[in-house]
Amino acid sequence: MLDKDKVGIINTGTSNLYSVQLACKEVGIESIIINEAEGANEFGGLILPGVGAFEQVMLDLKNKGLDKYIIKFIKTGKPVFGICLGFQLLFNYSEEFGIHKGLGVFNGKVKKIPKSTDAKKEKVRKVPFIGWSRINKCNDENLSSWTKKPLSLLPRNAAMYFVHSYYADVDDKEITSSYTNYSDFKCCSSITFKNVFASQFHPEKSGKLGLSIFSNFKNQISL
Repeated sequence: MLDKDKVGIINTGTSNLYSVQLACKEVGIESIIINEAEGANEFGGLILPGVGAFEQVMLDLKNKGLDKYIIKFIKTGKPVFGICLGFQLLFNYSEEFGIHKGLGVFNGKVKKIPKSTDAKKEKVRKVPFIGWSRINKCNDENLSSWTKKPLSLLPRNAAMYFVHSYYADVDDKEITSSYTNYSDFKCCSSITFKNVFASQFHPEKSGKLGLSIFSNFKNQISL
């Protein structure tokens, strides 16, 4: 298999790195862990995984030159797949333990999931949110419809696995491809824009339905 048919997985130094690589293997994607900036034309696709602290991962990416590498790769038009923290890193800023600059690929800010469910703060939701929740399809007229997209093999209201305390407050609602309701709090659970797909949930931990997203990613690489 030529490098252009392989997928590069950015080493963010976080816990889901090898589970993502295993999911790739399950659907027949050959992958390579990227530890330092390399030529953006060497791979057919790129995955940006991540679980952990926004500030530390962004610092590591910058120290290795991988922040610029990711942006350069996105500009090639080849498919890019962000997962969990990798989804959040694509936005302008995060409010996790201060204000920290992200990759700025999309306009928006990463914010803490509010613990209070009502104005009187009488009801409290559990944060971090850990567990299964359904992702809801956006309006069919939305530019990020699931048709011919990474989520196209999923049924409506498919259940996916989440682990997070922060969510992306997306400025451009047109890029939102799914949303999730967590204890009456509605937030974006995935985005799709041109060659970039990214999810707050973990497809690699979401069983066969999650693997279908990796299968669609593989099909995009083959185009």
